[in-house]
Amino acid sequence: MFELASRLIAQFYSLTHNYALAIGLVAVVVMLLITPLTLKSTKGMLEMQKLQPEMRRLQAEFKGDRQKLNEAMMKLYQQHKVNPMASCLPILAQMPVFIIMFRSLQGLIHRPDGAGTAFVPKYLNETSELYNSLLGKTEMVSFGLDLSQTPIDAVNQSFGKGMIYVGLVALLAGLYFVQQKMVASRTVSPTMSASQAKLMQYLPVVFAVFQLFLPTGLIFYYMVQAIIRIIQQFYITKRFYGHDSSLGRQAQAASEQAREMNQKDKKENKKESKPATNPDAPFSSKRVTPPKGKSSGTSRRPQAPGKNRSGSVTRRPKP
Repeated sequence: MFELASRLIAQFYSLTHNYALAIGLVAVVVMLLITPLTLKSTKGMLEMQKLQPEMRRLQAEFKGDRQKLNEAMMKLYQQHKVNPMASCLPILAQMPVFIIMFRSLQGLIHRPDGAGTAFVPKYLNETSELYNSLLGKTEMVSFGLDLSQTPIDAVNQSFGKGMIYVGLVALLAGLYFVQQKMVASRTVSPTMSASQAKLMQYLPVVFAVFQLFLPTGLIFYYMVQAIIRIIQQFYITKRFYGHDSSLGRQAQAASEQAREMNQKDKKENKKESKPATNPDAPFSSKRVTPPKGKSSGTSRRPQAPGKNRSGSVTRRPKP
């Protein structure tokens, strides 16, 4: 798989003679392959959101009985032909692609003799144009930037030029933020608070910060992917949220209804958990232990087991 990805990069390099463009075109191919899965998972997620009020009713009906609740949920999924795992398809598909592309790009700038030495590319045909262009070189220059260098190393070598690399990371973080904000504006979760929604919105930005420690070639790859994802979100909004009777609008209404049901249940649970008290009754406090420095009016000494404890009672003499 690493060789296949590297050959694809080499093929695009032979057409463009530019490392960054070749890497970007590979990102385009990967996103085109994943797009059908993304659209299918989006539709499945919206269908799941439409069922949220029914799911809340089942949870209330079978509260405390996990087995019956699971059976009822499965019947609900089968009745509406919904796959609860459909939304996970793009994530499952992207994880191996991420690993393959990471290893392939690292293979292009492989240095067997350590940092600062010449490249000996891996996973490439030795007769390919990309292999020969990198063999023996110490830099992978494209658009005036060394794609083999990490932004942190670039800042350490030259602060002024290094800030250009850091700017690419900031741009990537901005693209991630825009993409996630587009998703968050359409999603209504019945159980997610405002702070949790904000956290989910900023998590991709945190991921972009880690690119400071990775080769700049990967930043180009993720930037192209982020741009395509933003275009995907525009298309998803138009396709699934275009009119009032669309699947997305129905899912939003159902999610809002489920949120209201969830809030109502929380209020009822709070009322049940509070003990019933009379607000007009005066407050009284009972002291269990005697005050400090004072002894109790009555005190009893412990007596041995079996001893007659009625010794203080006067007995009549026998006649």
